[in-house]
Amino acid sequence: MSTAPHLVEAAASSLPGWIYRDPEYFAVEMERVIRPSWQVVCHVNDIAGAGQWQTIDYLGESVIVIRGEDGAVRAFTNVCRHRASRIVSGESGCARRLTCPYHAWTYALDGRLIGVPHKSDYPGLDQSGLGLLPVELETWRGFVFVRLESGGPSVAEMMAPYDHEVEPYRFEALHALGRVTLRPRDVNWKNVADNYSDGLHIPVAHPGLTRLFGRGYTIEANDHVDRMAGDLLDRPSANLSERAYQAMLPPAEHLPPALRRRWLYFKLWPNVAFDIYPDQVDFMQFLPVSPTETLIREISYALPDDRREMRAARYLNWRINRRVNDEDTALIRGVQQGMASRSWVPGPLGESEVCLRSFARKIRRLIPEANLHQPPQSGWSRG
Repeated sequence: MSTAPHLVEAAASSLPGWIYRDPEYFAVEMERVIRPSWQVVCHVNDIAGAGQWQTIDYLGESVIVIRGEDGAVRAFTNVCRHRASRIVSGESGCARRLTCPYHAWTYALDGRLIGVPHKSDYPGLDQSGLGLLPVELETWRGFVFVRLESGGPSVAEMMAPYDHEVEPYRFEALHALGRVTLRPRDVNWKNVADNYSDGLHIPVAHPGLTRLFGRGYTIEANDHVDRMAGDLLDRPSANLSERAYQAMLPPAEHLPPALRRRWLYFKLWPNVAFDIYPDQVDFMQFLPVSPTETLIREISYALPDDRREMRAARYLNWRINRRVNDEDTALIRGVQQGMASRSWVPGPLGESEVCLRSFARKIRRLIPEANLHQPPQSGWSRG
């Protein structure tokens, strides 16, 4: 078997297997794809009061999002300017000020350095230049996003083609139903992203979704967002949980009739997804850990609704989607394992696989080496 690098027929082929496991490629991908991308952190209602904060950790960085005394929401690297200690630990909290646990350097909620013990030890210290380092932040319909490097469109610009469809869901008024869940997966993050936007596997591998939607699941790819959707059938499912969900889901009066029985999905390039249901909204992101490890970070939100039927529908939604997640976990693990075979070369992408074609095209544009069947010589990224 020849191992000489050769080009993929990029327009109609999936990405090569080596980029789903190669450490050198992974490092390049993190710099060119993930660091400049928007990552969702929380909802503004999660940090409604002054001093409330939440964190997100990825790519060796920890970012803290915090509401100031002035009501503004800001983002900073969670790193003390003195000796690099993490300032806060955990996923969330509330503080009147941020004090480093190592040497007690203290910062105001707006990031200013306001306290330095033994200040006389630092002649000429300019506190004004030693505040917490800011991270770019954007709030889109109540959800707070950050990115480590600037460049590219805003979240609002990315979602603009679908903003009219999202508007009725009243995202700004959502409140968390629980806490952030972290689910490790022994696969490359792109396998999770590929699977999320893949429509062909639904009737093959997800019998529950097929019972709910029939053959009516649709996908489309925009410049920065993939959209998937399925409308619940009137025909009762043979599965107890699915049938109960169909029967008990109460009308969401704030939604137009066409959306009251629709499950709607958006994936923002490259690794953030929103699952939008009549009863709740989930965000999910696929955070790369290593070439073969991914951390899925997710949480559910909903509008206040004390109806017994709505509470039951949300529980049934959870039961249905836990099964779907188990099915997807087995699928992506099998793909990751198959990509380790030297016999595998990129397979064809059908004309209907618009989301996978779009994803592959973006990756190849940002990293031309992704056009190769086999990895180039070690050290290529330094050339």
